[in-house]
Amino acid sequence: MDYPNSLVTFVEERSKGFQLEGFIAGQGPLHPKLMLVGEAPGRKEVVNHIPFSGAAGKELIQVMASIGLTRENTYITSAVRSRPYKVVQRLNKRTQENEIVYPNRTPNKKEILAHAPILDYELEIIQPKIIATLGNIGLQRLLGPKWQISERHGEIYHGPVLELNREQNNYQPTKKEYTVIPLFHPAAIFYNRSLKEKIATDWLNIGKLLEKEEI
Repeated sequence: MDYPNSLVTFVEERSKGFQLEGFIAGQGPLHPKLMLVGEAPGRKEVVNHIPFSGAAGKELIQVMASIGLTRENTYITSAVRSRPYKVVQRLNKRTQENEIVYPNRTPNKKEILAHAPILDYELEIIQPKIIATLGNIGLQRLLGPKWQISERHGEIYHGPVLELNREQNNYQPTKKEYTVIPLFHPAAIFYNRSLKEKIATDWLNIGKLLEKEEI
């Protein structure tokens, strides 16, 4: 995705003061079968500029392939387009010396709001038939904090989503309606292997929904 320079500059200004690194554009075709909205890029994505190219990305590509989806027919983006990191001082077990590292972290609400114009622009330009959110961050960015992935995964929602308001300091419902399906983040399976069946079922249902859209 090529964003207007003015949009990128605007978001960079809104992001000043936050611990964010790099800027990775969303990738995929216009008017795709499916639009995926994740959380934020990680360390590997900042280097190669490919969304979901780390360990979670491998899980994602596998489950996408199970219903005939690829990077070529799916638009992939996230609520925040820069890598959120934290500063951690620790003891290096190998060298026994103190070191400072900068691991990934979950973006906070202010960072998500700062990057809201990017996702708003993508929704307007991409015009996806179906949106699948990956994890709570993408889900709550579009549908609000009351939505929890553990309770709503696999549900089909049709209606307005949230966009930046005129004052640019909060969200408001869109006039346009969208079809949104909350999905577990692909990294969730690393922490809870029991989710494997639920994840597979949710994706299978998306495949059936996409087949109906093509009729």
